[in-house]
Amino acid sequence: MQLPKGATIAVADGEKFNLFQNVSEDAIPKLNALAEADVDTETNNASAGRKSSSANPDQGQANEDNFAAGIADLLNQRVLKGRITGLVIIAAPKALGELRKHYHKELVSILIGEISKDLTGHSVQEIEKAIASA
Repeated sequence: MQLPKGATIAVADGEKFNLFQNVSEDAIPKLNALAEADVDTETNNASAGRKSSSANPDQGQANEDNFAAGIADLLNQRVLKGRITGLVIIAAPKALGELRKHYHKELVSILIGEISKDLTGHSVQEIEKAIASA
């Protein structure tokens, strides 16, 4: 995948979220970590239809879905404010599915690509390699 200089890369799963920016002008991505962002999981109740009970005890999945919705909201806001002009999202498959439900149309218009893979906790070099081979 070819990344323009300045593109933002979001790496997420159901519990972790990191942002990077491509600083390379050539075909090989070079990522710099951006400041950690606070993800609001209270406002975005992605799993409003899911209730935890003894019959359905998966509150952990509901929390992960809310986290993904919070990530999408944060990315949507940055796109709408013009702070993100090119975006790649790398996320664990379940998290990516939940993220997609919350994309704003403006985010979709600047989305360079998605990689359905859990790379949270991996080195920057591994993330760069995954992007280059996508």
